[in-house]
Amino acid sequence: MLKVPDLLAVLQQIVRRAMAIPPRAPRGSLLLREGRRFAVRALLGFDVLRGHAMYVPAAAALASGGAALTPEAAPDAARGGCVVDAHAWYRAYLPGPVAAEGTIPEGAGVLVVPIQVCGEPVGYLAIEQPTLEPPEAERRAMIESIADAAGDALERNRLYDDKARSAQEIRLFEKLLNAVGTTVELHDLIETVAHGIKSVQLDPDWKEVELWVLEEDSPTPDRGELRARVYRAPSSEPTTYWQNVRAGAVSAGRPLGVAVDFRTGHGGDGEGSQRALLDEAIRRRISGILIAPGNPESAEEAFRQAADAGIPVVVIDAPPIAGSRAQLYIGTDNVASGRLAAEMMTRLLPGGGAVAALGAVDLARNVGERVDGFRAALGSTMSNLTVLPTIACDWDLANGTRLATAALAERPDIVGAFGAAADNGPSWGFSARAAGRGGDLKVVGFDLMASTVALLRQGAIHATIVQREYDMGFRGVEVLHRMISQGIEPTLAELPPSRVLHTGVDCVTLERTPWSTTLSDYLTRDAARRVANERGDRDPSAAHPTEIMLIGFPPPSRTVIEDQVSIPARSLVGRALGAGSPLVIDPDEGDARADAALSAAHAGARTLVALPLQARGSVLGALVLSSERSAACGEDDVSFLVRVAGTVGVGVENARLFRRISERSAALERANRQQAALLETIRELSSPVVPIAEGILVMPVIGVMDAERSGHFIESMLREIGAQRAQVVLIDVTGTAIVDAAAASQLVQAARAAALLGAEAV
Repeated sequence: MLKVPDLLAVLQQIVRRAMAIPPRAPRGSLLLREGRRFAVRALLGFDVLRGHAMYVPAAAALASGGAALTPEAAPDAARGGCVVDAHAWYRAYLPGPVAAEGTIPEGAGVLVVPIQVCGEPVGYLAIEQPTLEPPEAERRAMIESIADAAGDALERNRLYDDKARSAQEIRLFEKLLNAVGTTVELHDLIETVAHGIKSVQLDPDWKEVELWVLEEDSPTPDRGELRARVYRAPSSEPTTYWQNVRAGAVSAGRPLGVAVDFRTGHGGDGEGSQRALLDEAIRRRISGILIAPGNPESAEEAFRQAADAGIPVVVIDAPPIAGSRAQLYIGTDNVASGRLAAEMMTRLLPGGGAVAALGAVDLARNVGERVDGFRAALGSTMSNLTVLPTIACDWDLANGTRLATAALAERPDIVGAFGAAADNGPSWGFSARAAGRGGDLKVVGFDLMASTVALLRQGAIHATIVQREYDMGFRGVEVLHRMISQGIEPTLAELPPSRVLHTGVDCVTLERTPWSTTLSDYLTRDAARRVANERGDRDPSAAHPTEIMLIGFPPPSRTVIEDQVSIPARSLVGRALGAGSPLVIDPDEGDARADAALSAAHAGARTLVALPLQARGSVLGALVLSSERSAACGEDDVSFLVRVAGTVGVGVENARLFRRISERSAALERANRQQAALLETIRELSSPVVPIAEGILVMPVIGVMDAERSGHFIESMLREIGAQRAQVVLIDVTGTAIVDAAAASQLVQAARAAALLGAEAV
């Protein structure tokens, strides 16, 4: 078990230990293989500024399984440690750091020791020494033992990452299956798919993920050029926060017979606001209100009105103002959560340094409280960390990333970063990776998005504080039900006098530490809970459910990019659809460069993948992915993507069926309205009233006089007698084939009705 969730720190400590073995080495480094390049994961003894590009090309010999990094550099490195010329080594693998450092002593060597995971060389530990002579056996054995420790650390990290990947893959398919089993929206589907794939498959580093849906009137792949509508997800991803709150509320309400009406509104006034929803709930005298107020001050007047009306109000997520008329607050202790983030940051940075925080402190009170707790904990006399002024932002991931990038450029001495809300942790993580500081910048985030999962697995985020929003919804509905059924005061008497229930948080890291939950355990538990929720049953005795209104925030606006394209038969997608099987290509090879069907978003891609979407034997479209890495998609990657495409194909088919049903239902409604209007016209024409002189009306009867027509006949006659002030009504029965007893009786009733208005029926 690690003391801190920081693989990079472990690797740096390993290099430091190897350098300390007498005679002490002036420089040391650790390189790990990533695809066709080496990533410099630890570099000690070099005066290199943070942000230096830490990637160098890997040698072809290593790529082919050979024993050396280069033929002239380390001929026996894969089988055991060996000494190579320092100048040759540094020129080949660390040209930038050496240039920054200066002159390497003549005759110096580098002891290169392979690092292995499961018997496979994955990198090298390189320790400088004064000469090219082999080290003493004891020193060599100690350094090789340290290299084995590096392999153990990497293997442990890989195992935790494999578990996290499996758990995230299950979580993704659970979301997809839940989506395709309902009335799926293609905009929502592509967002779930794109961000989900990127959080499961890290090595391909997918740049774009698109959903291509064939037009329903488009020809089949073997009968000419196809047409498709393309959906591309925005860079900012949807948060699942309110989905989790709603899931908890619905799960609690199901056995209690409580119906949850989930709404969202902004914190202002007028249409679409939370205040308008509160007014509606009070007007409808709804049984209870569960709300996360966007503006607690302005919501207080509505809370007072609800209390006067006897409607209990429970606040979640964002605390109400002091002295609020809301009965209870259930949610995160945001100040304590900020302190917890600060404690983790202290463990990550025992040497101290400058720390920055990013968050929507001007837009949300709870975010401000987290930052206050974080700053207060690090501002104590026991901390050697300096907290810089908070960087205020909104809820936009791209904007937050720009602000974080600017902060790192302006202050290269920033060693730690706190993201106080969902998007802010990923903003720091993406900025650190872009600056070559992934893992070096210690990042603690808040909440857990798909991008947070990916960055935790990549080591660019070290820990994240995850709220228990599911519990907020679940406990909120439970307490409201007790207030409704048992009374408000008796229920409050059983709760803490503070009228505050804190749901707690989870500190999530990739690997296990004494202070955190592993990412894989958290994801597995979350997926299992979601499945259990879907299987819950309503209490059959609850014939008339209690209704509770759950009011949250509207999600930040995101725009799914939508376009229409033609698909030539020889294009990437055209070939994949024609073959009915996945196609993986390098655009720089063959005729793929001229693929006009692909948008400019795929420019610079070195790997392109197209996977047909099929359902019930029909081709519905394709899933298209691109990466700027060469050979980024292996067989295992394709296998996973095929499973995703299969589920997405069912979703697309369901979306089509739902649209057809909706269109047919609308058509039937229009036909019903037209039929009703026609029947009304026929009805009017079936009992015409014709004024032939002042005070005299004629009403011809054509066809059969039944009970229904009789009622309408009398109604029309009486209406016109009043309107025309008629004194005589001539009823013409010559158009009636048979005047039987029933018809005669109805005509007599009409005459009597006319007489009541002073008119004579003839």
